[in-house]
Amino acid sequence: MSIFDAPGDGGEPSSQVAFAGNSLDRRSEHRDDDCLEQALALPGARVFAIGDGRVFLRKSGDGFEALHGIDDVQQFDPDMDNAVLLGFAPGEAPRIAAHVRLDPEQLPDSVKAIDNRSIYIQGLVRGDELGQMAQAASLVSWARSHAHCGVCGGVTRPTAGGYRRVCTNCGKLHFPRTDPVVIMLAVDTQNERCLLGRSPHFPPGMYSCLAGFLEPGETIEDAVRRETLEESGIRIGRVRYHASQPWPMPHTLMIGCYGEAVSTDIKIDEREIEDCRWFNRAEAEALLSRQTGTDDLNSPPPGAIAHHLIRDWLKLAAS
Repeated sequence: MSIFDAPGDGGEPSSQVAFAGNSLDRRSEHRDDDCLEQALALPGARVFAIGDGRVFLRKSGDGFEALHGIDDVQQFDPDMDNAVLLGFAPGEAPRIAAHVRLDPEQLPDSVKAIDNRSIYIQGLVRGDELGQMAQAASLVSWARSHAHCGVCGGVTRPTAGGYRRVCTNCGKLHFPRTDPVVIMLAVDTQNERCLLGRSPHFPPGMYSCLAGFLEPGETIEDAVRRETLEESGIRIGRVRYHASQPWPMPHTLMIGCYGEAVSTDIKIDEREIEDCRWFNRAEAEALLSRQTGTDDLNSPPPGAIAHHLIRDWLKLAAS
C-alpha cells in the first residue's frame, strides 16, 4: 500500500483543517435583492466586523467573540451598504460580513483587531465560527476590490445580498473570486521520504509542502507537476487529490495533493524558494512535533493543510 492507494484515516481530510466546517445555510439559490435588508431586521442577526484585513474580536471572559450585534457594530462605522449576507445559523440567525472603517487604534480596550492567520494559529476563534469568519473575510475583500467595474470602470452596487455586484454603467455582473492554489507533498515511494521546502518569508526553521497558483487552462494534476518541477527540479508522475482548505488571505482555496516523485535530484529555483530537501519518515515525524518559532526545524501549525498532508502520509506509511 502507498499514499496513492488510500487516504489517511480520521474522517474526511478536509474537515480537519483550519477554516473548514462552515455549516451556515447559504441559500445560494434563494438570494433575492432585498435578502440582506430582511436579514438585518431579524433578532438573531450578527455581524463579522472586518477592517483592512483584520477581524474585530470582542473580549469575552478568557476568550474572544467574533460576532457583534447589529447595534454593537455601529461603533465601528460599518459600511452596511456593501455588507454581505453569508447565510443562516440554526434558528434563522443571519450571519453578515461588513467592512468597518474605524481606525483600529481607536478601538476600546474590550475589542482587538487581529489578522486571520494569527486568529487561527492562536486558537482565538474555533470550530464552525472560524469557517464562517473565513467566508466573511474573503467576501469583504472581494467586495472592496470590486467597487468599480473591470470592463468600463463604472461604479458597482451589490445585489443578491452582496453575493453579486452589478455595474451601474454597463450592467456587467461580477461574482465572488476564489483563487485556486495547489499545495503538494511529493513522495519518493522507493525510499519512503517526502520533499519539503522553505520560502524566504517563512518563520525561522519552517519547512513545508511546495505550493503555487493554478494557471488558466491547467488541470490540478498538471499544476502539481509543473510547480514541483519549477521549484525543486523533481519530476512527478501520479498525482492524487487529498484535501482542500479555504484560506482567507484574501480569498484562496488550497488544493492539497500527493505527487509521486519519479526523479530524486533536487535543483531549486532560488527565485522561488530558499531551500528544499528530502525528509525520511523519522525526520518528518520530528518536524511535526516541533512548534513553529523554535530554533529547530519545524513544520506549519496543525491547522494548516501542509501539516495534514505530512501527517496523513506518515499515518499511511506506518500502516
